[in-house]
Amino acid sequence: MKRTVIKIDEDLCNGCGLCVTGCHEGALQLIDGKAVMISDMFCDGLGACIGECPVGAIELEEREAEPYDEIKVMERMVSKGEHVILAHLKHMKDHNETEYLRQGIEFLKQNNIEIDLSSLETKNEGKKEECKGGCPGSMAQNFSKPQTSNEDMIGNSNQKSELTHWPIQLHLQNPMASYFQNANVLLAADCTAFSIGAFHSRLLKNKVLSIACPKLDSNKEVYVEKITSMIDSSKIDTLTVVVMEVPCCGGLVQIAKLARQNAQRNIPIKIITIGIKGDILEENWV
Repeated sequence: MKRTVIKIDEDLCNGCGLCVTGCHEGALQLIDGKAVMISDMFCDGLGACIGECPVGAIELEEREAEPYDEIKVMERMVSKGEHVILAHLKHMKDHNETEYLRQGIEFLKQNNIEIDLSSLETKNEGKKEECKGGCPGSMAQNFSKPQTSNEDMIGNSNQKSELTHWPIQLHLQNPMASYFQNANVLLAADCTAFSIGAFHSRLLKNKVLSIACPKLDSNKEVYVEKITSMIDSSKIDTLTVVVMEVPCCGGLVQIAKLARQNAQRNIPIKIITIGIKGDILEENWV
């Protein structure tokens, strides 16, 4: 499967070992004076080690890699002690990888490993924390959303957003992110949200959003791979594709269909077509 993992430039690596100590998951080791990733399944792809490298020898890349395995990571980590385990779980919490965090805590319970988890409680909520290992604009986040009232749904000027996560651009999203697990996904062409006034209440409510432009975006073959991964690995339930009536938007429909064709699972896909005046022209399951 394709997913994001780290890549080490051996020519730049000076063997300092800071990335190894910064990788609590145990994906890195120093071998012959160079940092080496020993297994894809231990790399969570969140890039904590990048901020530890003083020479810029580590970057993230998307390539074929084994799926990340939280249970195997926890099994390796038990011998390292409580401080390492807590650092790992906090790492997952800070990146809103709630499913992996749940798996890690469940592993501790099932194996009767007693650790004080109070340090994982949210502190200084609302304060901006330093971002290590990547752009803050692409850090995965889940939001808890209040119930939308009927008044909001009929056009109240204070209508609440139905967005539940960040980022939303498909190139920036990890198809294995916790918010995709068993989700109903809305794949929307960029222009649609600006065309239909009820985008949030009518289309986005109770769905996880990805946006893309089939005409202007580059490297669209990655879109096929990511959606295929959502179907097979994150086991999304449904995929709704929202496009404009203009011909170039048809490419997004083809991307979705090709991803389903490549996937091992078969899921229902709904196509919704928006007119340039903001009305819904068609809704069809394909």
